[in-house]
Amino acid sequence: MAKLVAVQPQHRTPSLSLLPSSFSDFNGTRLHACIQYKRKVWQPKGALRVTASSNKKILIMGGTRFIGVFMSRLLVKEGHQVTLFTRGKAPITQQLPGESDKDYADFSSKILHLKGDRKDFDFVKSSLAAEGFDVVYDINGREADEVAPILDALPNLEQYIYCSSAGVYLKSDYMPHCETDAVDPKSRHKGKLETENLLASSGVNWTSLRPVYIYGPLNYNPVEEWFFHRLKAGRPIPIPNSGMQITQLGHVKDLATAFVQVLGNEKASKQVFNISGEKYVTFNGLAKACAKAAGFPEPEIIHYNPKEFDFGKKKAFPFRDQHYFASVDKAKSVLGWKPEFDLVKGLADSYNLDFGRGTFRKEADFTTDDMILGKSLVLQS
Repeated sequence: MAKLVAVQPQHRTPSLSLLPSSFSDFNGTRLHACIQYKRKVWQPKGALRVTASSNKKILIMGGTRFIGVFMSRLLVKEGHQVTLFTRGKAPITQQLPGESDKDYADFSSKILHLKGDRKDFDFVKSSLAAEGFDVVYDINGREADEVAPILDALPNLEQYIYCSSAGVYLKSDYMPHCETDAVDPKSRHKGKLETENLLASSGVNWTSLRPVYIYGPLNYNPVEEWFFHRLKAGRPIPIPNSGMQITQLGHVKDLATAFVQVLGNEKASKQVFNISGEKYVTFNGLAKACAKAAGFPEPEIIHYNPKEFDFGKKKAFPFRDQHYFASVDKAKSVLGWKPEFDLVKGLADSYNLDFGRGTFRKEADFTTDDMILGKSLVLQS
């Protein structure tokens, strides 16, 4: 039988002086009070009563890398018992930049760990059934068949909260994407769409959040980091086509807040919500916003036609070359959720607490940049 293990604090990050950031706000009581005020009581059929004040036994599928790192802290602060289900290949907790030793030790002492592979369906069924959980947060689920065993193991589950993606929407000439828009069953996120369909047909009380691009400290996707590498090196920023493609970024802390805000909220029952920043931005504007947030001069932007290059398996630009953004009006009006970060403020938070401290996920690779810049120099000569 699987056993829950209390997590011991991992090695702390070096003590470094921090540039101004809003981490203290995220880590303090102001946000906590806001969440307590917004959440309401709900009573789904066949489930136990859930209230904002009741402490829940919560399972997070994943939770050691990005979204879960911030979300789990909020849940622990609200008094919930939080267990992370992971393969155990990464440290279960890590001290965040700006987090005091005391706060980190307190958080780590309250996190439980269930080690296993979610693709081992028999283990998932037996271990979850043995422990019993009130609420599941599924942060890393990609396929519907990974979710079915969890539902089977927890017949009295009160709420299943799923991290989906705005990538499920069908590409459209009419923007922004809204929750009622057509979806694309052939998209690369079709597994998430199929998971939403499974949840909707299962009878469980569920909520699904659809982020667009997520950014912030500890981001393992090269979103803002891609720009920061080039700005630090003093290099031009290569952007495909006109650079006027419109996209959207949402800060990870705002997404974590939304995830906690739907817990026990009757208005979130069996609903989908887009979650991202309130404003949209062009690729050109994003390059300039990254420079402004990090204190670099406004960059030189080089536009290129991707069809003129063979980059092989390398990715020359971290965003899809199209308009891609979604309305967050439903989350604001129904949940009372509102993002704390505008784009420049959020990028500054990410830079100050991560890249600006010398930490990043991927080393700089300017191979495709040099191909683009080399051709641009030839055309100019």
